[in-house]
Amino acid sequence: MEHGEFRGPEKRRRRRCLVLSVALFVALILIIIVAVVLGLTLRQGSNELKHIFLDRCQKFKDSNCEEIWDAFQQAYVNRDPCQVPMEAYDPLVSVASFKPSCNRMMFWSKTKDVVHDFTEKRDCFVTLEDTLLGSVLDGLTWCGKEGSNETLTTGCPGWTDCDNNPVRSFWNRISAAFADVACGDVTAMLNGSIITPFSPTSIFATIEVKRFTSTRVSNLNVVLVTQENAVTNCTNASLKNLQKELDKGIKYNCKEVSESQLEECSSHPEKPCGACW
Repeated sequence: MEHGEFRGPEKRRRRRCLVLSVALFVALILIIIVAVVLGLTLRQGSNELKHIFLDRCQKFKDSNCEEIWDAFQQAYVNRDPCQVPMEAYDPLVSVASFKPSCNRMMFWSKTKDVVHDFTEKRDCFVTLEDTLLGSVLDGLTWCGKEGSNETLTTGCPGWTDCDNNPVRSFWNRISAAFADVACGDVTAMLNGSIITPFSPTSIFATIEVKRFTSTRVSNLNVVLVTQENAVTNCTNASLKNLQKELDKGIKYNCKEVSESQLEECSSHPEKPCGACW
């Protein structure tokens, strides 16, 4: 047998091995690239959140924004994103405490756009989102994960995915802190276009109203925002439940105000705010 008889098959085997090696090398490179890109994306998300946070924070004078950011991160980093209770944000509330704004505090439920459109045009009331802690994270999403000190902005649990997710617990905690300093005449804008304007599952019902005390709050003024298709009024059963929930000694009144009336009034800053309803 001549040696050349097996030269062809041997060459083909070597070629297949070479092709396989190149394919494995390319696959490895792709895995490395994906890992690097993913790492950069996560880091970019964290940096972007911090940039937004600090940029918004710095609009509030005499605030130590880096300290506030550090306290914020400590609440959720290196934690299961479904195991971040309200209390995790206690240190944050301590370093950025709420100050009372008697007779000017505005609460809301299912009327966010209407409320903020009004308060942006009229400097009469202060909502939670007008405060430092409410402002810096309004509209944002974040979470952490066990075994990591990273801040993630994607892949986080949604509001209803689990009770103790970072975003939900944050808003619950600072809503409680905001309600704790409510004083004097307190106003709440509720939605007159839904069947239950005082929803028993809302933050306003489950947290804020329960923290109003008669030693600080004298009146709760409900502004029921209506439209042409309004389905409720101030005699609504849920509003009767609201009155029952109030601490004894807090006076209650309700007025039905159309959204168009609020828009018209907010365009005339010379009018006193009380004249809007």
